[in-house]
Amino acid sequence: MKVLVTGAAGFIGFHVSQALLARGDEVVGIDNLNDYYEVALKDARLAQLTPHERFRFIRMDIGDRVAMADLFETEGFEKVVHLAAQAGVRYSLENPHAYADSNLVGFLNILEGCRQTHVKHLVYASSSSVYGANESMPFAVHDNVDHPVSLYAATKKANELMAHSYSHLYGLPTTGLRFFTVYGPWGRPDMSPFLFVRAILEGKPLKVFNHGKHRRDFTYIDDIVDGVIRVLDHVAVPNAQWSGLKPDPASSAAPWRLYNIGNSQPVELLDYINHIEQALGKTTHKELLPLQPGDVEHTYADVKQLKLDTGYAPSTPIQSGIQRFVNWYKDFYNVS
Repeated sequence: MKVLVTGAAGFIGFHVSQALLARGDEVVGIDNLNDYYEVALKDARLAQLTPHERFRFIRMDIGDRVAMADLFETEGFEKVVHLAAQAGVRYSLENPHAYADSNLVGFLNILEGCRQTHVKHLVYASSSSVYGANESMPFAVHDNVDHPVSLYAATKKANELMAHSYSHLYGLPTTGLRFFTVYGPWGRPDMSPFLFVRAILEGKPLKVFNHGKHRRDFTYIDDIVDGVIRVLDHVAVPNAQWSGLKPDPASSAAPWRLYNIGNSQPVELLDYINHIEQALGKTTHKELLPLQPGDVEHTYADVKQLKLDTGYAPSTPIQSGIQRFVNWYKDFYNVS
């Protein structure tokens, strides 16, 4: 199968590309290699992929309408895993236009490419951030999510709506995945596990927001990748039981689906930090700070629908996942 992976130099895109190649698929990876975080890490991920005979990398911005149209027309992809996006809740407060350019315009270019070339299934990254002001736990895909608390979350909710319009109008099968706090080797330097490990190793105090009372559904990268591949193979179909009189927010009369993808075992942030300290054999001072604007206080994924439809079953204990990440970090950055 020939698959387009956008954001192939990113954390999840890199791992998904590896998994697709391992099972025999042909992968075309694209990424604009922007400097939102250290480009050297993105280059290092690509260096793991580019020697593979069934992988090709093209440096490209999904916001480039003409280039994207040419790519789809030339390559003839069977399926697409769309993971490229401007990430980060806090950065959306500083640079909102980057989110419109990538997450809205870029996503439209993906949808158009899939429509014009009759792609069999588009799987795209949404986010647990869409749950916003929801307080019902665990977060379920059948809940309403109309109250985002950051622009980043709003763009991800917009992606879900845009995908539905294309599924409805053109019969394009689309599936959105609401990721819950992904961590593991080759992770993103702007996310808390990376920041915590770096600070502890350097003996610097940790800035711990919401006084460490956040609860996050930390999900190990291998479990995420397994779910993405399962969903890619499980092409979205219309829900024959769907009714506009009592609409289900996670399915449709069109070939459109939404799933949570997480560990479904939330961990308090201070406990997570303690696990990291144990893995490193070091402790550091913690500066307890208030909740930041745009942050969701707790995340907890209800993954029953994903399990039912695909057999998804996350299996990595938090201690094991953290130890693997710490081992990778020390090896990658040559920390004795």
